[in-house]
Amino acid sequence: MCRVLLLILCLFAPNVFANEGLTLFTFNDGDQSQSVNIKLEILALMTVLSFLPALLMMMTSFTRIIVVLAILRQALGLQQSPPNKVLIGITLVLTIFIMRPVGQDIYDQAYLPYDQGAIELNEAVSIGEGPLRKFMLAQTRETDLEQMLKIADEPVTLTADEVPFFVLMPAFVLSELKTAFQIGFLLFLPFLVIDLVVASVLMSMGMMMLSPLIISLPFKLMVFVLVDGWSMTVGTLVASFG
Repeated sequence: MCRVLLLILCLFAPNVFANEGLTLFTFNDGDQSQSVNIKLEILALMTVLSFLPALLMMMTSFTRIIVVLAILRQALGLQQSPPNKVLIGITLVLTIFIMRPVGQDIYDQAYLPYDQGAIELNEAVSIGEGPLRKFMLAQTRETDLEQMLKIADEPVTLTADEVPFFVLMPAFVLSELKTAFQIGFLLFLPFLVIDLVVASVLMSMGMMMLSPLIISLPFKLMVFVLVDGWSMTVGTLVASFG
C-alpha cells in the first residue's frame, strides 16, 4: 500500500528528476574533497510526503466518510464519543477498503512495469493517473466540475480526459461535501424525531426545566443499537461510492 501511495504522490512531484543528484554537502580531507549527493527523485518524494494529509482528503473517499461520521455523532447527542481519534481511525480503514481497487489498478498497471524497468517514471505517472481520475470523475457532479472550469478559465466543453487534474480535485471535494451532507441529513432525521417527541412529552408533563437531551440520549442510543446502526451507516457509505 505504501508503494501505491508513493506512486500517487508522484502525480504532484515536480518534474525535476535527474540522474546526477543533488549535492547536500562537501567535506575536505587535505587536498581531496568528497561530496555527499542525494537523488532529486528521493528529495522530491520526501518533500511531497508533507502534503500527504491534504492529498488523502482531496483524492480519496476520506472527506465524505469523516463528515458523515461527525454528523452522526452530533445527531446522537454525543460530544466526545466516539473520540476524534477513533472516528479518524474508522475513516482511514474504510478509505483503504474503498480505495483498494483503485490502488491495485495503479500498482498493477503503473508501479510494477516501472519497478521492472519496462516503462519510465513519467509514463508510469501518466498511467497511474488513469484509475484515480476515473474514480474521482465518477463521484464528481457535472455542475461542480463546470463551476471549477469556469473559475479556472477553462472551456466547459472539455472531455473527461482533458480536464486538468488540479481542476478536478476541488470539484471532487465539493461534490464529496455535498453528498456527505445529504447522507448526514437523512441520518439526522430519525434522531430529530426522537428529540421532538421527548421534548413534547416533557412539556406536556410540565417538566420544562429538565433538558430533553438527558432523556432522549438513552432512547437514541437504544434505537441505534437495535437497528444495527453502525453496520447500516458503513454499508450506506460504501454503497454510495458504487
